[in-house]
Amino acid sequence: MKKLWNKGESIDALFERFTIGKDPELDVILAPYDVIGSKAHAQMLAKVGLLSASESAQLCEQLDLIYASCQKGEFLIEPGVEDCHSQIEMLLIEQLGDVGKKIHSGRSRNDQVITALKLFTKDQLLEVVDKVQVLFELWLDKSELNSKKLMPGYTHMQVAMPSSFGLWFGAYAEALVDDLSMLRAALDITDQNPLGSAAGYGSSFELDRGYTTELMDFSSLNVNSIYAQMSRGKMEKAVAYAVASLAGTLSKYSMDVCTYNGQDYGFFTLDKQYTTGSSIMPHKLNPDGFELVRAKCNKLQSLPVEMTLILNNLTTGYHRDLQVLKESFIPAMQTIQDCLEVTIAMTKGLEVTDDLLEDSKYDLLFTVERVNELVMQGKPFRDAYQIVGKELLEGIYEASRDIKHSHLGSIGNLGTEQIRQSFEKVLSTMK
Repeated sequence: MKKLWNKGESIDALFERFTIGKDPELDVILAPYDVIGSKAHAQMLAKVGLLSASESAQLCEQLDLIYASCQKGEFLIEPGVEDCHSQIEMLLIEQLGDVGKKIHSGRSRNDQVITALKLFTKDQLLEVVDKVQVLFELWLDKSELNSKKLMPGYTHMQVAMPSSFGLWFGAYAEALVDDLSMLRAALDITDQNPLGSAAGYGSSFELDRGYTTELMDFSSLNVNSIYAQMSRGKMEKAVAYAVASLAGTLSKYSMDVCTYNGQDYGFFTLDKQYTTGSSIMPHKLNPDGFELVRAKCNKLQSLPVEMTLILNNLTTGYHRDLQVLKESFIPAMQTIQDCLEVTIAMTKGLEVTDDLLEDSKYDLLFTVERVNELVMQGKPFRDAYQIVGKELLEGIYEASRDIKHSHLGSIGNLGTEQIRQSFEKVLSTMK
């Protein structure tokens, strides 16, 4: 096994396999971001005089070639190489000899790894935000399109009061405003440059950390070198909370659709291309996509707890425990994007059922409207409530068809424009 830290001693094979874990698999994803960090570091080393302009140019040229191989899916971590950081440095040494050996001046794998992770996470968060924006606009469009279509509202899983599909879709759109605020906070925490903090205690070289911050397009830097190291794990946990918030919204929406799509409710019709069948029951059109979104998003909601349990008893400084975070964190970023894409696709084909509330089983939805009708006639609210309650007990309550077709208060007040303004206000601070 080729290791940057090995000084010639032999390593037990079982121990080696255990400590390396899934790094070779996951680090292929991080490799292009390590290249970006390495290129910025090489340029900075030339700026402060630790590399000549020619040496820096040679390193950057080779790093550009490695980056291109990453983009083409051709970058591989060779058998016996510990991680992408080792592989990239070994490729540089292979091509440039002693010049390749100079690139590690003033840095540690500690700040190198955090830098790659932050660059990766920043990209992932911005991609998530793009998909959230698409879903937000889709839900708002669905809200406005279905503003006049009534549906039953529920409390305690029992019919409660009249609602509308417009109000229901709009509720999920507004939920994304809060989710976006969480994503913005996570992006702010992520968008800080740790490079130059080395192993957490800085470097005796006069490094220009502001320059690498600019080159890598970070908004700011982690000023304190120890805190830069402490940001490993803290960043992942902050992002995990934001992802969990969004996952909670997608999971609840998926549960609603799976429930309301069933024959007992019949509120929605799914596009057949987004359903599956049964091997025995020919009539089945199963909402498997939403069921999997629900399950995957419920799993994502456990991510902050997992991060916390790994991190909560670690002292200041690097610990190998941090490596384990990658095994859940990196796949989670792809999972949340997959769930967003499937939710968008299935929602586009979601058809709302008309005239649901004409069914007599929903007559009790209108008891509050009956109470309000009496109040408008001059009855005190508590007296009106008692009158309608008595009508129900005596079996003489009858839902007025006029009430059913009247303007039902807040049902018609979708507030889509205010919701859109709130979303755009948060979004404007992120791009």
